This record gives sequence, structure tokens and C-alpha cells, in this order.
Amino acid sequence: MSILVLGIGNLIMSDDGIGVRVVQRLAATHRFPVGVTLVDGGTLGLDLLPKLEGVTRLLVVDAVETGGIPGTVVRFTGDQIPMALETKVSPHQVGLKDLLAVAGLQGFAPEEMVLWGVQPEKLGLGLELSPAVAGELDRLAAHVVGELERWGAGPLHGTSTP
Repeated sequence: MSILVLGIGNLIMSDDGIGVRVVQRLAATHRFPVGVTLVDGGTLGLDLLPKLEGVTRLLVVDAVETGGIPGTVVRFTGDQIPMALETKVSPHQVGLKDLLAVAGLQGFAPEEMVLWGVQPEKLGLGLELSPAVAGELDRLAAHVVGELERWGAGPLHGTSTP
């Protein structure tokens, strides 16, 4: 089994960078089994296509516009993911939606896909997350770890740092 954890977003656009920040946090605090790859996908869009080849499970972390209260954590699966990206938070989501569509056309769409996201509060220029979103960073990371554990690919014991 090959699992890709893909953090998406733009670090200089405040809450839009949450996906990248979660992946960075997990890479700094955990080690995962062989077959689990953490990728800072930034705003690369279709340039990430080669990363999907051979991936059986894809876990995406991103800011997602749900119309909810800022900081609300959401989970989407399978066909819900493209629908969740209909309301664009930022231009990179066009790339993510296209990435998933092209992977499907190429015949190597992952068998299972999950998107963990958070409702952004601020998307303007800025290096800091808004308080509402920053307060959910650890919880979002824990949800990603929980998803990996459900897939039998949780962190290796003794590798987390406090």
C-alpha cells in the first residue's frame, strides 16, 4: 500500500497555508512506516501528478470554504472532494480539482481519497494563521494521524516529540 499525505496551500496567504503547516508539523514530530509519504504540495497543482502514480490512498489537507464558522474542521471522502472544492478558497484549488480529474483520466486515481480541511477566516497576505485556524492546527494534525491509523499506517512508536 502506498499512502500520500498532501498538504496544499500558500504559506504567504494566511489561513490558506494550513495544509502545508499540518504536513510540516507531522514531518517534524512523527516518523511513519515505509509506504507513507508526506508532501508539501504548496500551490503546485498539476505539477503534482507524478506524485499520484502508484498511490493507493490519498489524504489531502487544505483550507476549505464551507460557509461555516472559521476554524471548523471538516472531512470529505471520495466523490465529495471535488464538490467540496467547487467554492474556491484560492486559485490552487482549481489545480487540485484538475489534478484529481487528470489522475482519474490517466488511470491512476487513488483507490481511496480523504480531504481533511478547515474553514479559513483570513486569506489575505500574511504569514500567520488567524487565531481561529491556528487553534485547530493540532486537532487537524491529530485527525490526519487518526486517518493514517485507520489505514494501518499510523506513526511508528517512540518517534513523536512533545
